[in-house]
Amino acid sequence: MAKNNGQTSPEGFAIGKENLKLMLIGLGIIILGFVLMTGGRSSDPNVFNKDIIFSFRRITLAPLVVMFGFLFEIYAIMKKPKSDSQKNS
Repeated sequence: MAKNNGQTSPEGFAIGKENLKLMLIGLGIIILGFVLMTGGRSSDPNVFNKDIIFSFRRITLAPLVVMFGFLFEIYAIMKKPKSDSQKNS
């Protein structure tokens, strides 16, 4: 066990508060992408409207948003937290 000397130990949690906030933002982006993929339901099951199902939003935009969300998550995990000396200056 490490000595604290009245200071908090950085050994407690693997990621900092800033990283956690960025990860939650990334999760929100991923959820937004999946929400953009939903829809396209027809009131009549015998009618197939390809313009609704194969729209730009569902085929192109939503997967790009989801991919950006995952890349943002990787950045949030890999970002180094600022040290105390950098925060005070």
